Amino acid sequence: MKITDILKQDGPTLSFEVFPPKTSAGYDSVAKATQEIAALRPHFMSVTYGAGGGTSDYTVGIAAGISQTYGVDVLAHLTCVSSTRAHVSRVLGQLKEKGIQNVLALRGDIPEGGAPAHDYQYAAQLVRDIQAQGDFCIGGACYPEGHPESPTKDADIDHLKEKVEAGCQFLTTQMFFDNNILYNFLYRIREKGITVPVVAGIMPVTNGKQIARICKLSGTYLPERFKAIVDKFGDNPAAMHQAGIAYAAGQIIDLLANGVRHIHIYSMNKPEIAAGIQASLSEVLK
Repeated sequence: MKITDILKQDGPTLSFEVFPPKTSAGYDSVAKATQEIAALRPHFMSVTYGAGGGTSDYTVGIAAGISQTYGVDVLAHLTCVSSTRAHVSRVLGQLKEKGIQNVLALRGDIPEGGAPAHDYQYAAQLVRDIQAQGDFCIGGACYPEGHPESPTKDADIDHLKEKVEAGCQFLTTQMFFDNNILYNFLYRIREKGITVPVVAGIMPVTNGKQIARICKLSGTYLPERFKAIVDKFGDNPAAMHQAGIAYAAGQIIDLLANGVRHIHIYSMNKPEIAAGIQASLSEVLK
């Protein structure tokens, strides 16, 4: 089923992200985690893609396994900045052959040296190519706090509108830890005429060391109450695991109460995190 059709259904949706192994040696452990997360019967699962090789080699296989073996709808990521159009065309052909209808079109990180390596500079270019090569449902990424490389939030939203006009049919947000940031972002994009569905991306932080990496990579704003949780429980793995799931569940409950119906969990290949979130929301999601 296409993601856009899933998002049109009555009631909230809950989906999970998984990522392929970096090497073939990790394939079995990833496959086991994927199976356990699929057993939770989410509305769909997404599979990430590493540009330029590595994890990208396994994206199609993992996505096909989720769809064909477990009967869960799947969203395959596709990153373009280090790819040629010929490579993108091959991947799209593989996805089509496996019956995968949904693609999340991403630019990806600019390679070292500061310039795209091949045929693409922006995600909008990839969106147009995907649209030209098959009946795919195309999603895109959005940044409630603004893309780190964008000079202003308005400029970032202008680029987002270009991506939607190129053919993006829904958007998934980067992680955020303060819901007011998302509410403000949604107001701003609607004012700009961006009306496609937005799926809120939530990262349950269950390990105190994750925080430093998150801030370094994305500059994400951390509310004081979230910092207090990390300060109190960050050195206690069991307590931080429980507190991280509880914080994320609280975010989701507030989102649902305020009309945000679609939630995507960055579950980091950890079935216990996916299951913990789902259990915390068992009645709320009904």
